[in-house]
Order: sequence, then C-alpha cells, then structure tokens
Amino acid sequence: MNAASVSASVREVGDLPSPRGLPLLGNLHQLPPATHHLTLERWAAELGTPYVFRFGTTPVTVWSDIELSHAVMRERPHRYRRYAPIERILKEFGCNGLFSIEGEAWEPQRRLVMQALSIPHIKAFYPTLAAITERLRRRWEAAARAGRVVDMMEDLKRFTVDVTSALAFGEDPNTLENEHVLIQEQLAMLLPMLMARVNSPVAYWHYVKLPRDRKFDDAMIDVHRHIRELMARTRARMREEASVEACESLLAQTPREPRNLLEAMLALRDEPGSGITDDEVAANVLTMLVAGEETTATSIAWALLFLGADDALQTRVAAHARRVLGDAAVCPGYGAMRELDLCEALCTEASRLHPVAPYLSFEPLEEVRLQGVRLPAGTKMFLLHRPAMMDPRNFGNPGRFDPDRWLHEHRHVQDASPGGAPPECPAHRGAHEQRAYLQFGAGPRVCPGRHLAAVEMRLVLSMLAANFRAQLAVDPARIHEVCAFTAVPSEMPVRLSLR
Repeated sequence: MNAASVSASVREVGDLPSPRGLPLLGNLHQLPPATHHLTLERWAAELGTPYVFRFGTTPVTVWSDIELSHAVMRERPHRYRRYAPIERILKEFGCNGLFSIEGEAWEPQRRLVMQALSIPHIKAFYPTLAAITERLRRRWEAAARAGRVVDMMEDLKRFTVDVTSALAFGEDPNTLENEHVLIQEQLAMLLPMLMARVNSPVAYWHYVKLPRDRKFDDAMIDVHRHIRELMARTRARMREEASVEACESLLAQTPREPRNLLEAMLALRDEPGSGITDDEVAANVLTMLVAGEETTATSIAWALLFLGADDALQTRVAAHARRVLGDAAVCPGYGAMRELDLCEALCTEASRLHPVAPYLSFEPLEEVRLQGVRLPAGTKMFLLHRPAMMDPRNFGNPGRFDPDRWLHEHRHVQDASPGGAPPECPAHRGAHEQRAYLQFGAGPRVCPGRHLAAVEMRLVLSMLAANFRAQLAVDPARIHEVCAFTAVPSEMPVRLSLR
C-alpha cells in the first residue's frame, strides 16, 4: 500500500465531488486554455481536495494536499510518471529529454545533467555568467538613455538562453546583442504549443495543419538544424583537442574531462554499446534550452511586478545590492553573490504568489490508494501548488508580498530600509512551512537547475537594483497570469532610469 494511503473506507474516482459539466464535453468548455489553472484553483476552494473534473470523458483528479504531493514525488519514477500525453507530444517535437523521459532511461541522463549543473561547475562558470549579466546591463543602459520601455520577458529570456547555451553547450549565441538571432523566438513557441496539444481532445495536427502548426513545424526544423550543427561543431572540437593533446603528451593515458553537458553527452553517446542515440542527445539539448529559458526568466519577471511598484522596497534592494557589489556594476565574484539573499528572496516570494508551475500532472503506474481513494493505473492526477502556499497554516499572512519571510533573522536587521523601521523579527511573522513551496518539485526528480536559477536571480536583480530605477510602464492591475504550460505574466513592460 502507498505511504500516503489512509482510511479503511475506499472511495472510487466517480465518488469524488465534481463541478457540473456537459455530456461528452465534460468540463472542457469551462477551462479556457490561458486561465484554466485559475479555474482549477477556484474549484479546489469550492469542492475541497480531492475533487474530479472531466476532460471530455476522461476523469482527472485534483489534489491540493502538500503531504500527498511530497509522497507522490518521492515515489517517482517507479510508482508514478508524468502525465503521459506530455511525453508523447514532446517525442513528436524531438524534445523528450530529462524533463519528460520516464522509466530507467532518465537515471543516466540525470547524472550527466546534475554534473553539468553542480555547484562546483557553476562556480567555475561564474566569470562567463557575470559577463553575460554585464551584457544585459549594457542593453538596459541603452534603453534607459533612449527612454525606451523594456519588454522584460523578452530580455530575460534572451539572457537565460545565452546563459544556458554557454554553460551546457560551450557556445554563446549572444541573443542579447544580436537582435536577429531567431533561436530565442523559436524556443518561445514550444511550451505554448505543448500546452495547446496536451489539452486538445483530438490530435488534429496528425491530419490537418493549421497556420499556427505550420509556423511551429518550420521553427522546430530550424531549431533542430541549429542543434545538429552545434553537436557537429562540438564533436569536431573534441576530436581536434584530443589529437593535439595526444601529440603534446604521448604518455598521457587519461582522456580530457568533458567541459560541459554536451561534451559529456556526446562522449557517452560515442562509447561502444552506449545505447544512446544522436536523437536522444539532441532532445536533451532542446530540453535544456527550453527549461533554462522559460522558468528562470518568468520568476525574475514576476519579482519585477512587485519591485517596480514599490519605491521603498526598491531603495532597500538597491542598498543591499550596492553594499555587496561595491563599485562594480555586476556582482564581481561567486563568493559575493552568495551574500545576495534578498534578491533571491524577492523571486521566491513572487513565485509563491504567482507560481511559475501552478500544478504538476502525474499518473500512477499501478493501482494506488490515496487518502482513501482508489486510483487505477493511468488515472490522471493534477497536484495544485498555490492553495498550499496561500494557506495561513503554511505561511503567515499569505496574501502579503513579504520577501523577508525567506530570510534569516540577521538579514532582517541588516537590510532594514534607510530611515525606516527594521522588518519584524521572523519569530513573530507566523507560519513558514518551506515544504509547501514546490516550485522546483521534490523527490528524486527535483529540478536539477535550481542552483543555477538562484544564481541568475541574484545576479540579475542585484545588477538591476544597483544600476537602475525601475518603474512599471502599465498599471499593475493590467498584468495577469497566462498559463502556457508555465504561468507567465501577460506583459511586463518596465521603464528604466540610471541611478
């Protein structure tokens, strides 16, 4: 019996409370694609946990219990898998990499990715990361001097694409300075199309292609061509360097260690009997590009929603950043970066209120019983994140934007606003259950890029606060969540001025 199983009284999925639907359609008509996550959360508030809705004729169970979420994620990939249509559609995209691959195949791939995204590797990569952040600063300085409004989602995605490419693949596309590099625009199409096809009751694209599908297919052809060229260049460089090293030292018996994820994947792929194909390597390259671009950029953008509308908070963050950066425009070293806790706390708190991943979707590989409910193998499960993060039992005053809740006590006093009262002591702030924050997942398949994301958040927000004043260029009330697999802001235009 599953660790989360309880209760001798067993209920079936059909016994769970459900919103009223229509024959054949179920609740499909009540779930607008861009805001369906908000509807799921509203039903959770009305019906409790768990409840069931019907996607056409398919029942989908919805849960908002944090302990159950942890229990399910602990038992991946052996008892649960990700929602099966996600893997099927990503295979069609040529993007079935570490994020979506199931079964035993994920373990060797995860080891490679974890090594590439390890703290020592990121520490060694830090000078390049700082250089890309300086490139972003120059872009923003030009916009500030010209009085141009900055599309923050656009610029942050360019930044994260450059970082991910340089770290994982050893090549920097420099999308921040090369406006006509299309890879960022093409990658931005993938997650919205994934969401659209996962939620489509019929795989119409197998039979007829709409203009949107044809545009996406053309973009993916270009992306995969770019990836294959990247792989070919990397292989050629590895062969050339191996030849040079062999000539320089005939006594050297130890091969050179791979310098990035792509080199490690290609070295493993080219070992006799590896069982790994070029298609699998390409899928992981694309997975890394998409994952590295979307989630971190969105977390930083949501933080700007609060920072750009609060002058006092911005003054405080600027003082915090300048104290760490000194006279530098960008945080000068990895050690100093570790002092920028407030910058990461801004993003963490923003994504508590506006979760980038509003839910995760799973299905059991065998029959399980969860909280007294029998779930046959293959039952669809949505695990909502925001209800637990907005529960006062988990976070005191949960509707308030309060980055200090994520800081240690000495930080509260040290970072007090100039001339203002220091934030209240954490002991009096109420509940703070960090287990309820699941934006990076949990269990064996917790997000391997969480440390890189934290470093990027700290670098970008400290650079912004130390060098610029930021003001939202629209009424904050206009900005709303749009769910395109991840929950992104509908817009994030910001007007920058030099400090």
